[in-house]
Amino acid sequence: MKIITISREYGAGGHTIGKKVAEKLGIPIYDKDIIRATAKASGIDIDTILDEQEDASPAASILRSICNFSSSYYTDTQAAIHDVQEAIIRNFAEEGPCVILGRCADHTLKEAGFNVFNVFLHAALYDRVDYLRDQTGVEDEAELRRMIAKRDSSRHNYYAKFTGKRWGEAGNYDLVLNRSVFGYDGCVELICSAVRAAK
Repeated sequence: MKIITISREYGAGGHTIGKKVAEKLGIPIYDKDIIRATAKASGIDIDTILDEQEDASPAASILRSICNFSSSYYTDTQAAIHDVQEAIIRNFAEEGPCVILGRCADHTLKEAGFNVFNVFLHAALYDRVDYLRDQTGVEDEAELRRMIAKRDSSRHNYYAKFTGKRWGEAGNYDLVLNRSVFGYDGCVELICSAVRAAK
């Protein structure tokens, strides 16, 4: 079985769908586990990893030893954390079939020669607003729309920076699904069927 990566628009329900796919296929899912493992390996606190904006130079020597890049010098935390996460994602993939959410895993594992099936999930804005209202407790629609725009922009920039490709562009993935059209269960069924049918 292939390793499944799921990239997704903010609020498209990627974690919910990924968890159901993993349960249906009987394989593990990695999402927040990557953040926890990165914090443990790097010594950088979880809030900084989530932020990925502070200067990483104090931790550069630790990160270089973890990533085995003796000649590297990290000028920002985002680049340092990305390299640690790449190593962690590869380690998870080496353990066998799994579902991995976000963090450029599609690009990382394909470049490393793993047998991957890359999925991108999107949804209508109103569906994403409703999903995030339930998840965050924020009621103001304008604020939810701002949150979506900001997070999507961050994901777009992060993906472009570390892959040189355009986040969400269909050609980068094996399967692109609209959760507003297929629903959660429909997306789960389509992903599982596509993975089983893929060469």
